[in-house]
Amino acid sequence: MLAWAMAALTLAALPAPAALALAAPVTTAFGFSGGSGLVGQAGTLDAQVLEIVSAAATHIFEIELADEPAQRQKGLMYRRQLAGNAGMLFDFKAEQPISMWMKNTYIPLDMLFISQSGEVLHIAEHTVPFSLDRIDSGAPARFVLEVAAGTAGRLGIKPGDTVRHRLMAPR
Repeated sequence: MLAWAMAALTLAALPAPAALALAAPVTTAFGFSGGSGLVGQAGTLDAQVLEIVSAAATHIFEIELADEPAQRQKGLMYRRQLAGNAGMLFDFKAEQPISMWMKNTYIPLDMLFISQSGEVLHIAEHTVPFSLDRIDSGAPARFVLEVAAGTAGRLGIKPGDTVRHRLMAPR
């Protein structure tokens, strides 16, 4: 019931085109839980909503936005858990080749490299905690969305899918 109510509140807060697009099946499960050090906890970033439109459904995520250099540098380092519909969106301000790593990151992640227009360009699945290996975008991207490992596969998210967030220009 709570997930339905949160989804209804989210729909009411979206601009009309985004709310209409949610007529497709929608998955919700805002998962930032108390004690996890995630969104809404002291010392963290404010929560925002992001949508990914896949072939099967529209998936709603509650994300933190890392749009300043210090925020992008720290990312999800030192976090011990991340809920299934939670994540962090990194904004690099312009499309460019992007390299990430997993230094000081305890949890395996899926990394979605996203264009200015919101197209998923590349997905690095099941990244290895603490690895210093470079994880490259494969093409110029503006955004990287980090979500819990296995999320892309579980939800059927693939390159070419559309991500919607207030910073992304519609295609």
